[in-house]
Amino acid sequence: MRILLVEDEHKIANSIKRGLETQHYVVDVAYEGDEGLALALNEPYDLMILDRMLPGVDGLSILQQIRDKKNHTPVLFLTAKDKILDRAAGLNSGADDYLVKPFAFVELIARVRALLRRPAESNSTTLSYGDVELDPQTGTVTRAGEVVDLSQKEFALLEYFMSNPERPLNKDLLMQHVWNYDSDILPNTVEVYVGYLRNKLEKAFPKLKPLFYTKRGFGYVFGARR
Repeated sequence: MRILLVEDEHKIANSIKRGLETQHYVVDVAYEGDEGLALALNEPYDLMILDRMLPGVDGLSILQQIRDKKNHTPVLFLTAKDKILDRAAGLNSGADDYLVKPFAFVELIARVRALLRRPAESNSTTLSYGDVELDPQTGTVTRAGEVVDLSQKEFALLEYFMSNPERPLNKDLLMQHVWNYDSDILPNTVEVYVGYLRNKLEKAFPKLKPLFYTKRGFGYVFGARR
């Protein structure tokens, strides 16, 4: 899952980025409002975390502009503005949640997971498809009850596949959601990592059904072949 973090305090921003990356999220950071707005309008994100007070365009203006563009990406405000009217203004402008500084990182992670959770998943953050289970909280993946050891990037790629089961995902889409904005990668990189997943989740389980297939002209598909 790919997250945009717009926070002008570098120490806080870098600390949040490191913490989110330990939870297998891909994080782009903008330290100014103008840069954050440009990324929000032009890059695909699964979640945005915005500070209210920013140099240039403030967080509230960023939110209003992306909502005007019919962008419904979940937005979490992270701010020192803790008055009731401030919270109400943020939520009324289209924010999905509001966390006041200082905050506990464990609460931030809980709110991030809640916003990213699909409605059909009820109260569980675990993703499952057939005999494969992925737990973002513990960073573990199992197939048929057996633990599969994945790197951080392999885990992030599988999480995106499992969040979009039986849906063709082309290389551009996978690069946008699983790699950072400033990552220097090529389409071949996606092929390599899909190959890693196939080795660990298919070749390592030769008696079980394949999990991935390529739909010519559309991309990779995780799930049952139709």
